[in-house]
Order: sequence, then C-alpha cells, then structure tokens
Amino acid sequence: MVQSDYVFQRVEDQRELERLRMIEKVFDPASRRRLLLAGLQTGWRCLEVGPGAGSIMTWMSDVVGPTGQILAVDLDPKFLGGAERPNVTLLQADIRAAQLPQQSFDMVHVRYVLIHLSDYEVALTKLLDSLKPGGRLVLEEPDFSASRGITGNGQELVSFRKLNQAIEHMYTTLKMDYALGLKLPALLQRRGLQHLTVENDAPLCAGGSGMATVMKMSAEQLREKYLATGVVDQSDLERYCRFADDPDTWAIYYATVAVTGWQTEV
Repeated sequence: MVQSDYVFQRVEDQRELERLRMIEKVFDPASRRRLLLAGLQTGWRCLEVGPGAGSIMTWMSDVVGPTGQILAVDLDPKFLGGAERPNVTLLQADIRAAQLPQQSFDMVHVRYVLIHLSDYEVALTKLLDSLKPGGRLVLEEPDFSASRGITGNGQELVSFRKLNQAIEHMYTTLKMDYALGLKLPALLQRRGLQHLTVENDAPLCAGGSGMATVMKMSAEQLREKYLATGVVDQSDLERYCRFADDPDTWAIYYATVAVTGWQTEV
C-alpha cells in the first residue's frame, strides 16, 4: 500500500474546504485557459488528478459534454459531495497506486499534486501510460523558491523569509521538492513529450490579494508543521499572517510553472 505524506492531511475540514475554494478562485482562470489552448473539446475523455473541491472537474465535464467523460482521482474525495454528474466518475485512490486504463485519455490535468509526492516520477509514469497517442498532458506545479518579500516592515519581512525557509525544510524532510515546478519542462522533455509549452507565472501580489490569502490560509492550516521545523515560532506566523493581510505589503508568494505536452503519436 502506498504511504501518503500529503501535508494537508489531518487538518480542519471546513477551513480546508475554504482554502481549496480560494485556490480555485485564484487559479482556475489560468487553468481553464491552458486546458482550452491544449485542445479540450466536446467528446474527449479526460483524467483530472486531485480535483480538490471540484471546480475544474465540473467545468471540464461541461466542456466535454454528454459524449465525453471525466475520471477524477483523489486521495480523499470528501469535498466532492454533490458533484455527481453522468459523465463524471470518481475514484478514491493515491494516483501512484490507482488502476488507470492504458492509452485511454485525450487529456490529463494535474494541478498542485506532484509536489506532495516524494516519488512523483512513479505518478508521472502512470499518467503518461494512460494518455492516448497524441493525448495532451497539462501539469501545473509550484516553485516556492521564487518566494520573496518586497515591501513591508523589517520584522515582517524577516518572518516572511523564515516562513519560506520553514516551507523548504518541511518539504525537504518529507523528501519532496519544494521547487518541483522548475523541473517539469526538462522532466517532460526527457519523457519524450512533444510540442512543449511552458509558463512561469510568479505574480507580485499585495497583501489581501487572492494569492496572499491562499498562503495565509495554508500557514494557518499547517501551523504545527511549520513550528515543528524549528525555523519559525508563533510570533513569526502571526507576523506572516498580518503581512499577508496588509494591502501595503508586496511579495512574490510562489510561482506556478505550467507545462503542456503531447504524447508521442504512434
């Protein structure tokens, strides 16, 4: 049985649902644009990995229509209640161990999932094996090494930097790569995907923005894990959250690296 070290396991459910919905609000527009540019269309069979609260999954089901199909795989689909649709199938599984049909999907979409896997290449192999010849893979993963505070008071900027060091320490301890997004283009190139397109989106955001709010909510949910690194203390967390709320502060919280590639045609 695959052991999951997903960092947002065993957190408070209602606050986690709110965090997932905020992620959807901030990042869905770019994800939808990328999926459409990759060719998503009526009748396609698609795999959505880690659907979270389900917004991209349900949007994709609308796009592919009744002649298409969506398979959504999630470690814990508890936030997908009420998302039942005739062209959507939910599979509760770790993507590394999921039984997926071979060469079956026109499109595979993954957002903020591989970063939580120490052996992400195992998952990537499964995803690539499930794509039809000519099928499209759209990966979106973060690069936390891009993070830096720009404008704010001195103590808050120090705490901002320390919290990002805690994020790196947490992922490193779990043998995960906190800058995984940067590795995606070369990784997919080595795997033989064609027609690669790459975006590196590192927005400079004011406090109170959607991105800042997402990171504040993550800090609140992961408070004990950040403290356990020994890099930050409670006062650092409090200053970080104040910084993320303050509209006079500016920072790059992280970058999202998005890579689209086509499976080799037979």
